[in-house]
Amino acid sequence: MREDYFYTEGLTVGYQGVPLIREIAFRLKKGEILTLIGPNGAGKTTILKSLIRQLKPLAGVAVLEGQKTGEMSGRDFARKLSVVLTERVRPEMMTCREVVATGRYPYTGKFGVLSKEDWKIVDEAVRLVHIEDLAERDFTKTSDGQKQRVMLARALCQQPDILVLDEPTSFLDIRYKLEFLSIIQEMARNDRLTVILSLHELDLAERISDKVLCVRGDRIDRFGTPEEIFCGDYISELYGMTVGHYDAGTGELELQPVSGAPKVFVIAGGGRGKAVFRRLQRQGIPFAAGILWENDMDYPAAKALAVRTVAVHIFSDVDAEHIETAKGLIDSCETVLTVFDRTEWAKLPDGLREILAYAEEKGKLTEQ
Repeated sequence: MREDYFYTEGLTVGYQGVPLIREIAFRLKKGEILTLIGPNGAGKTTILKSLIRQLKPLAGVAVLEGQKTGEMSGRDFARKLSVVLTERVRPEMMTCREVVATGRYPYTGKFGVLSKEDWKIVDEAVRLVHIEDLAERDFTKTSDGQKQRVMLARALCQQPDILVLDEPTSFLDIRYKLEFLSIIQEMARNDRLTVILSLHELDLAERISDKVLCVRGDRIDRFGTPEEIFCGDYISELYGMTVGHYDAGTGELELQPVSGAPKVFVIAGGGRGKAVFRRLQRQGIPFAAGILWENDMDYPAAKALAVRTVAVHIFSDVDAEHIETAKGLIDSCETVLTVFDRTEWAKLPDGLREILAYAEEKGKLTEQ
């Protein structure tokens, strides 16, 4: 497998001779998925348009299988690379199946007549993206999400080696987002389809990508694996986040916490407290949480949303200081909420049992 199946060297892109992003460099193996991320207006679409030759690069080259893409004929390029952009096409008086079929034109003769084999490929693409029920419908009378799926089928119909997509999930509901990306991932894995796309959904980008290209200002800030990109505070820095919190470990976003002295103390764990934390935040109620280990699934949300969090280091024991801190917060709060019912108490660590009993003794404990 060639390391340099598709790569760029010194690529600079922009408009009317004015550089927007300089020295774009990445290398992809065949069958890898590359996702572009970065703030709105950073230039992700400009990069994609330059890769597909809709814009002429101001400098540098893109190379596909050893050949500069700028030197390939239009027909050869269309057979190698297929595109789904956010720009809306508006074909007149065409069914969705007919729109999908236009993806076969790079393979037809000068009269553009599709063969029986071409139509088989069209129908397979329709089936693959689950739009059989749309096939005979007027394309202009479908929703944005349906149009997006039709255009994906059209792109797959070209049987490309590289698929380029600009924010392909923008108009899809959660079901079709997952179906859409699952199809892409399966084709990359099984058919060695190389995919280059931009995404705003960071959780999806982290899950589907083999490589991630981070666009920031007039440069590529980072290029690497999801494990190298989605770590520490880098994503918050990339997007210039000043409000709320992004957790690199879970990929979850949280709104900013409610300020003020905590009125509620939450005893939770195992991921069951997140819903309670978020409900209190929505209601504008400041709260404290604990005792949580730093590797508990509830800890990232508690750290982001709670005024105070009583936390224990990974693999450490709850000590007297943690317990006294928690009891002090219980004393100062009006209510104590817990996600644990009484049948679970015996299985909990000693420290949690002690503060539960203390909250009950104070008459403040309520089970959620």
